[in-house]
Amino acid sequence: MRLPTLLVACFPLVSPAVDIQLPTENNNLLSGNPEKFYMYVDRFFEGAHTQPWEAGCYGFVRTSVRVGNQVLQTKFHEGIDISPVNRDKAGNPLDPVSSIAAGKVAYVSDAAGRSNYGKYVVVEHTWEDSPVYSLYAHLAEVNCKVGDPVAKGGALGRMGFTGDGITRERAHCHLELALMLHSRYDDSVGKTPGFHGAFNGVNLAGLDVASFFLAHKNKPDITVSQFLGSFPVYFKATIPNEGPLDLATRYPWMLRSNDAKPSLSWELSFSETGMPLAITASDRKVTQPTVTMVRPSDVPHGYKTRGLLSGSGNTASLSPAGIKLINHISGKFPAAAIPAAAPLEKKKP
Repeated sequence: MRLPTLLVACFPLVSPAVDIQLPTENNNLLSGNPEKFYMYVDRFFEGAHTQPWEAGCYGFVRTSVRVGNQVLQTKFHEGIDISPVNRDKAGNPLDPVSSIAAGKVAYVSDAAGRSNYGKYVVVEHTWEDSPVYSLYAHLAEVNCKVGDPVAKGGALGRMGFTGDGITRERAHCHLELALMLHSRYDDSVGKTPGFHGAFNGVNLAGLDVASFFLAHKNKPDITVSQFLGSFPVYFKATIPNEGPLDLATRYPWMLRSNDAKPSLSWELSFSETGMPLAITASDRKVTQPTVTMVRPSDVPHGYKTRGLLSGSGNTASLSPAGIKLINHISGKFPAAAIPAAAPLEKKKP
């Protein structure tokens, strides 16, 4: 089998600069005051109650666990929680929420009870000829509809506290910047089947959006491919080559050229959060998804990879959650449940 011509290109020669801004008035991230930017989370651990603003950041920032002499945060937070700047007398947030960049409204969920995100909006941006998605969650109201073009700073809604576990005191805008894992995602595997389709949060892999904003401040012409390319690889998993990957078709800059040699497999590189970083053609023969590289760790890998890996030290294997992620990327979704047939109407004798 020959590699698709798509593999020849890795990065575009020239990419237009990404023009972005934060989605609310709160600009404290860029002015060096993170404690005023992030919304805190109530943390209860070993008899102590704290409210760390760090728990509103991206990454492993929640659910404390003591492992030996270390205290680890093991719950992955896929976006950032931005505190309100303005509230009314009752404490309700008043901050408008706007698009971080030009694009079009790709999805709106205006029913608060259908997701942990509450009411949320997804905007599609075309960067490097590929779709990148920004997501704005826990809105009080939505002021846009699917298909609307939006400019940078275009109105999307108002900050609120819709969604599970969000109180008026902790009202915030949850922001994600994400890649779509599979365009034909079967929403039967989602947490709330039937509602969100390809725009279910499970199908949107969030990158470190705060770090991207800070990197953009220092280097305004930085691209998403360059940004992700700067992140260290935590593990690699190799899968049989059963044809072009949907992810590679959508993000060709993720592919690594291999001179169009016959390829037996694809080697996928991941960050510790499970974000795909690169796809490389490989001549390694595998019959199932197999970990072929892992960064050594002094604690079990599961703590550092949101449970995608099992093992420790220099040894790791894919956990059920890791296999599910690989199958998701390769399009091997579980079959949707077949609804039970309605009973036949009995005919009168």
